[in-house]
Amino acid sequence: MTKNDARGGVALWRRIADEIRLDIIGGKVSSGEQLPTEAALAQRFAANRHTVRRAFAVLAEEGVVRAEQGRGTFVNSARRLSYRIGRRTRFSEGLAGQVQDMHGELLSTRLENANASVARGLGLRPGTRVTRLERLSHADGRPLSRGTSWFPYQRFPDIAAVFGRTGSLTQAFAELGITDYSRASTRISARYGTPDEIRDIGLVPGSVMLVTEIVDVDADDRPIQYALTRFPADRLELVV
Repeated sequence: MTKNDARGGVALWRRIADEIRLDIIGGKVSSGEQLPTEAALAQRFAANRHTVRRAFAVLAEEGVVRAEQGRGTFVNSARRLSYRIGRRTRFSEGLAGQVQDMHGELLSTRLENANASVARGLGLRPGTRVTRLERLSHADGRPLSRGTSWFPYQRFPDIAAVFGRTGSLTQAFAELGITDYSRASTRISARYGTPDEIRDIGLVPGSVMLVTEIVDVDADDRPIQYALTRFPADRLELVV
């Protein structure tokens, strides 16, 4: 393994792809703009041109960039959705006017005992029975987020079946007697996608995910959902 192959346990071509992706996400390089040449990037990252070429190939496979023969590599003019997070956030409402069709898919469900994080989010004692839903949200036929939600089982024993039928948490809550709810807290972080997230959302290894940790409450401020939702950073931005 040469010095250009890996640093800190991460392949250098992947680090280069990540840095370019973050430049695009952060607005340092605009949609449609030409990226620096292989030679310039090789100098920037102290890499050889073959390593940079591999990073470009990964980004092209992901649809982030496109290569034009004789001209160079350009940022694809892909539409990036904007999701505003507020106290009365609904995912479909937050994307209103940006997508035509939104629906949720139930990947799996199970009953489990709440760990410390879930219990704290739902205001329960650790070990209390909760329903866990693994969900995939689609926007205009394209996977947009991978969510894991927990609900108090005693209060919502049928939420898995209702969500599986409706594809909407808002509709599921309404059928179960919650006509209105709001966001009590949101925490946002970023990390690399896991193999399961990469597979389910249709990304490539090394993709950056935005992660929200949320608690929703009913009209009496009783927690009804604790959830971790992961979004591909190159497809959606979170606005607070």
